[in-house]
Amino acid sequence: MSLDSLKSLVPDYAKDLKLNLGSVIGNSDLPAQQLWGTVLATAIASRSPIVLRELEPEAKANLSPEAYTAAKAAAAVMAMNNVFYRTRHLLSDHEYGTLRAGLRMNVIGNPGVEKVDFELWSFAVSAINGCGMCLDSHEQVLRKAGVEREVVQEAFKIASVVQAVGVTLDAEAVLAE
Repeated sequence: MSLDSLKSLVPDYAKDLKLNLGSVIGNSDLPAQQLWGTVLATAIASRSPIVLRELEPEAKANLSPEAYTAAKAAAAVMAMNNVFYRTRHLLSDHEYGTLRAGLRMNVIGNPGVEKVDFELWSFAVSAINGCGMCLDSHEQVLRKAGVEREVVQEAFKIASVVQAVGVTLDAEAVLAE
């Protein structure tokens, strides 16, 4: 179970995805913790059992126990926040934006890893879940911390490829039934 194993599962018609997996994960310039935390968080957010099963062991091997837990926490809290804030943003009644959220999200303040890493993972999950408010919020925090646009873009490139591979492989699994 690895990146190579996942690539071998990608059908020929999706060769671009296979190549992109090798590029955005296999040849990434991100530090290992940022890379594999992003990979794990987006694999969870993709909701694809195949992708998660294939990428999780390699992510776990490349992350400290704290980073492994924090990447999972980023996926969990953003699964909630992305729905809440996306809905709040999409509603035409802007009064909802003035109401107290009342949701616990303590892990954002104390994720157990570098704040920048957690923000990057949260940003990548938000890309998959399509929450513009969360994307803007996390991107602003990252940029204020000195993270270059190229690094931010690497996170959403990983998110887009992981999501596309998940959609493709899950569709193939259903069609094979």
